[in-house]
Amino acid sequence: MSLTPTPTVYIRLRSRVRIQRGKEVRLRDIAHVLTSSEEQERRLIELELLRPGPEDGNLILIDILQIIPQIRGVLPDVSVELIGSGHTLVEVIEGNGKPSKSLFILVWLLLFFGSALTIMNFHADVSMQEVQIRIVEMITGRRDEHPYLFQVAYSIGIGFGMAVFFNHLFKKKWNEEPTPLEVEMFLYQQNVDQYVVIQENERMHDQERGEMSADERS
Repeated sequence: MSLTPTPTVYIRLRSRVRIQRGKEVRLRDIAHVLTSSEEQERRLIELELLRPGPEDGNLILIDILQIIPQIRGVLPDVSVELIGSGHTLVEVIEGNGKPSKSLFILVWLLLFFGSALTIMNFHADVSMQEVQIRIVEMITGRRDEHPYLFQVAYSIGIGFGMAVFFNHLFKKKWNEEPTPLEVEMFLYQQNVDQYVVIQENERMHDQERGEMSADERS
């Protein structure tokens, strides 16, 4: 007597996704699904997991242990195999998620003038103007209290050096390597996600313990 092999569903969860508030979160939004049957795969990727409402926060943790019962509710006889991380962070956004132009301009102005003041204060601390006067004197043999040509070239060099260092000029990148700012933002986002996951797991664990204690008392 031959036994029919149990069909297997392979799931790889994304680390973080963005969903508009009020829109349903389906399995296709947070995971890659692979099965031996195209019909089963179509049914699974359309599986609705939750629908963020006004009472939900802007970050929702979806764990694989929440997904497996819903999968088996659709396909009771399948075996679920997880590949990679066992949770996904869903970021709930309001509206279309596009940044405000006025906010962008405000942030750009703050960064521009803040960077300019930082560079000016640094140059004042190290007496950069006197250094530039001395360099011009060493090159030309005469002292110029206002070496504008040298200062203009120096300013252009600072801008060019920053563009090369950050590997970015407006929307153009020199190569495919991530910029230092992108790496720092990636590491920051990883730390934030890890913190949120730990906090949500502790909250869910405390909630389960509270429900178990309530059942025991009753």
